[in-house]
Amino acid sequence: MSKPLIVSIPHNLGKEEALRRLQGGVTRLKSQFGDKIASVDETWSGDRMDFRVGAMGQTVNGHLDVQQDQVRVEVHLPWLLAMVAEKAKNFIQKQGTLMLEKK
Repeated sequence: MSKPLIVSIPHNLGKEEALRRLQGGVTRLKSQFGDKIASVDETWSGDRMDFRVGAMGQTVNGHLDVQQDQVRVEVHLPWLLAMVAEKAKNFIQKQGTLMLEKK
């Protein structure tokens, strides 16, 4: 198994507001990328979301932890997708930042 991909997304929202935005943001991501993603399962437990995403015949597992000033995302990519880890990291960073931006 490859090394996990870890992305830290800083924010100035506080833990509760960041958590609220992320919970709503995941629903929007499902609808936005639903044609590219076979399945998305998420389970929230306090400030932590465990997730499982099926895409391109592969399954990606991981979790995110919402903290006071950042969100830490850890993703376990199968070896086939590990080759595009940098692109995945950029995608996670961009989407996470969009969800947390002040509106």
